[in-house]
Amino acid sequence: MADSIGSSPDSETHQINYRVTGASSGTIFSEGSVKEQDRLLPIAIVGRIMKQILPPNAKISKEAKETMQECVSEFISFVAGEASDKCHKEKRKTLNGDDICWALGSLGFDDYCEPMKRFLQKYRESEGDRAAPGGHNKATASSDSRDDIGNQAQMQSHGSFF
Repeated sequence: MADSIGSSPDSETHQINYRVTGASSGTIFSEGSVKEQDRLLPIAIVGRIMKQILPPNAKISKEAKETMQECVSEFISFVAGEASDKCHKEKRKTLNGDDICWALGSLGFDDYCEPMKRFLQKYRESEGDRAAPGGHNKATASSDSRDDIGNQAQMQSHGSFF
């Protein structure tokens, strides 16, 4: 869980304590000052994802976007924290997709585990296709990968990955 501590109206910097619950309940794995803009997903991205799911004529208030922005950013931190704790125990420094899938299950988000595993499999297959001879170069593949992940919500709503 992230707690805002010591924020001031003049600054967008907040003291954040991330606590991982579960097997190591109450463990603080990262502590420090984080700028608000670095802690939250960009509001435009959050709004775009929300619009893709809602009917075309739906309107979304600024308050709704900001609330969702806080929630999804907190969710990402929560899941990544659990995965990070696992990696730390296993003396690894790099989180991978399997760690995220494990963390989702560990935290009780079982409904998201299988769809995420299917997405991860398709993502890895598409990365393999790009690495094949005649495929994109590494820089292009990296850029395309970000585009693929950025469009995940749209693909989900059309059944491409889930």
